[in-house]
Amino acid sequence: MPILKRHKTEYKGVYFIWGEGIAQGKKQRIYYVRYRRQGVPVDEKAGRQIEDAMTPAKASIIRAERISGKRPSNEEKREEIEALKAEENKVVWNVSKLWEEYVKVKSEIKGLRNDTNVFTKHIQPEFGDKTLEEISQMDVDRLRIKTAKTLQPQTVKNILSILRRLHFFAVERRLSLGLNFKIKMPKVNNLKTEFLTEEEMKRLLKAIQEDPHPHAGKILLIALYTGLRRGEIVKLEWPDIDYERNLIKIRNPKGGRDIFIPLNKAAKEVFESIEKTESSFVFAGRAGHVYSIYKMIEPIRNKAGLPKGFRPFHGLRHSFASLLTSSGVDLYTVQHLLGQRTPAMTARYAHLRDEALKKASALAGQLVQEAAKEKEQVQQVAEARR
Repeated sequence: MPILKRHKTEYKGVYFIWGEGIAQGKKQRIYYVRYRRQGVPVDEKAGRQIEDAMTPAKASIIRAERISGKRPSNEEKREEIEALKAEENKVVWNVSKLWEEYVKVKSEIKGLRNDTNVFTKHIQPEFGDKTLEEISQMDVDRLRIKTAKTLQPQTVKNILSILRRLHFFAVERRLSLGLNFKIKMPKVNNLKTEFLTEEEMKRLLKAIQEDPHPHAGKILLIALYTGLRRGEIVKLEWPDIDYERNLIKIRNPKGGRDIFIPLNKAAKEVFESIEKTESSFVFAGRAGHVYSIYKMIEPIRNKAGLPKGFRPFHGLRHSFASLLTSSGVDLYTVQHLLGQRTPAMTARYAHLRDEALKKASALAGQLVQEAAKEKEQVQQVAEARR
């Protein structure tokens, strides 16, 4: 790029170059000032002849002010502007801001909507305006004690778990130094096993048979016949049902990777009775699959007279597992039918397996005794004939 010729003026340290106007493109003078700052020569633009109404006299005044320090240099102005912008854009990573970032990054994880509700209701009111560094162990202890007065132990544990996850997220992404203490998670005995008695099962099946809703009863039957979770059932698509190989594909289950479970005859009959629509979902709703499940099945639950507090999908899943285990099916098989990654959750059915083993052992003993008794009778008859 060629160096433009400098033209001196009658004022010391003031010169101009010829350039074009910004708006009209006319030829005009662009004035500069030259002075020393800390012994170093500095050339700075003072302004344009037309747009800035700049003259040699004005440029000379600007030069004098910059030498005296009354007027900041262009470089100092730029630094000041950048500093102001940086201050405006500076993010205070308090707990609320961290959660916003967490939701953006973790948008695909399961249960995020529920976690957000928990955060908004319990964590944000206490710590929303604080940074993690400002939260003390006493603050967290107070939150735990406060929530434990009205909430279930598992809910309290979930609140603390969300706060702990937020801590790990912030530290990993270097958004915060995080908490300066470890959150101690309360121990919760959450292995609540629900199942139906024989009489309750009869009443439920009768209520399902009489219910007019096209999906409600069938969804409950699939839960009972397969042990699938509610979310796994409603997200089933027709390509997931393999009638030829008698398999059901479970996409992205709670345990992680896609799995296949056997399609038994009872479940197959339910699927075959469902009328297909243009939707790919087996249980189609207005916007994809059905969502308001509990309102849908409440009439069946009430008509069957199920116990208060009985959770239909948890209960039917447990009933499925209990029936298998009490019939002698080993826990490893039950674990994989339920789609559980580890045997820890399946272990709750161990006592049913033990009962089945006791019955089998008792039956074996009875058969041996009967066989021995029959042998003795045969020997007695043979001796009588001699």
